[in-house]
Amino acid sequence: MRFDLTDLRLFLHVVEAESITHGAERAGLALASASERIRGMELDGGVPLLERRPRGVRPTPAGLAVAHHARTVLAQLEQMRGELGQYARGLRGHVRLLSVTAAVAAFLPEALSGFLAAHPSVDVDLEERTSRETVDAVAGGLADLGVVADTTELADLETRRLRPDRLVLVVAEGHPLAERAAVALREVLDEPFVGLSHSRSLQTYLAGHAARAGRPFKLRVRLGGLDAVCRMVARGVGVAIVPEAAALRARETAAIRIVPLSDPWACRYLVLAARRFSALPAHARQLVDHLLAESA
Repeated sequence: MRFDLTDLRLFLHVVEAESITHGAERAGLALASASERIRGMELDGGVPLLERRPRGVRPTPAGLAVAHHARTVLAQLEQMRGELGQYARGLRGHVRLLSVTAAVAAFLPEALSGFLAAHPSVDVDLEERTSRETVDAVAGGLADLGVVADTTELADLETRRLRPDRLVLVVAEGHPLAERAAVALREVLDEPFVGLSHSRSLQTYLAGHAARAGRPFKLRVRLGGLDAVCRMVARGVGVAIVPEAAALRARETAAIRIVPLSDPWACRYLVLAARRFSALPAHARQLVDHLLAESA
C-alpha cells in the first residue's frame, strides 16, 4: 500500500466529519482531489473503506482499522514534532479534545484559554460529544483526550480525576420547589422542563435516567446552551437540571433558585481520559498537566 501522510490526514478528517465534502474542507483539498484520493486508497487496499450514505459517509470495518492506524502514525509524528519543538521554532502541535456538555459549560473554555496563551505553538480542537462518543473516539484513536463523567463505561482507557460535577434542579424564584432542601428526579417529572438540544450530551444522560424512572421529560423548549436554559427557567417557563457550576454562574444574573438532587447519579466526577497518557505527544502531555493543575 502506498498511502502518504496527506491520504491519512484526509481520511481521518472524512471519518471525523462523516462527510467527504467537509473532510476535504478540513484537509484544505478540493472535493474532486479528495474523492480521488479516497478512491485510490480503496483501490490500493482492495477493500471499501467508506460506506456511502445519502447524508454522508461511515467507515467500514476496514475503514475503522485504517483510521486507527492513521491516528497512531500521525500521533507519533506529532510526538516527534513536539520533542523537536524544544530545539526549533515554527513547529506546531495539535490536540483533539472531546468533552461532555458539563465540562464545556463549567471550566474548559477558561482553562484552555490560559493554556493557549502560554503555548502559542499548540492548537486545540475542542468538540462537544456524548460520553459514549467521546470514549469510543479516544479508544479508537480518533481523539487524543476526552473529558467524561466517571459514571461512563471507560473500557481500557487511562483516566485522571478533574473535578466534581454535581447536577442540580433550577427553578424560578417563588416556585413551589424553591424552598425544598433536596428533591429526587421522580418527584419532578410531572413538571414542565426546559432542556438542551438532542445533540447535547447532558440531555442524553438525563433522558436515560428519566426513562429508567418510567416517565420521559415534559420538555416545553430545547435550547442550545445552559445559560439560555437558566434564563428561560427564571421567566417561569419550566424547571431544568443543569451542572451546579452553570447554575451558580447563571444565578448571578437570573432570578433562579438551586435545589440539590438526592439521586446518587447526580453526584459524579469529571475525568480526563486517554489511551495511554505516557504515549501522548509532548504538547498533549503539557495540556494534561495544565488541566490537572487548573482542577486541583
